[in-house]
Amino acid sequence: MRPVLEPGDRLLVVRRRRYRVGDLVAARDPRVPERIVVKRVKRVSGADMARRQYEVQGENAEASTDSRHFGPVAHAGIVGRVVYRYGPPGRVGRVRG
Repeated sequence: MRPVLEPGDRLLVVRRRRYRVGDLVAARDPRVPERIVVKRVKRVSGADMARRQYEVQGENAEASTDSRHFGPVAHAGIVGRVVYRYGPPGRVGRVRG
């Protein structure tokens, strides 16, 4: 099965008020905030926006650094939901999930 994303993909990310389990999101790496990682939301906790946290996991769980290593990501750390791939030319299109 081909991965959803590959190195070199250029992505359009849209900020949302809420993110759901299964959404593919861009988030700030809690260890290095200037680094952006793309992961799938596995669990959402917290009743209100100020306390909401997201557990994120990579598509390749065995080789991925994600919430199992750095803990949940705060709502403020989520950059947005991945919705479209605009490059490279052969892979342009909507990103599912």
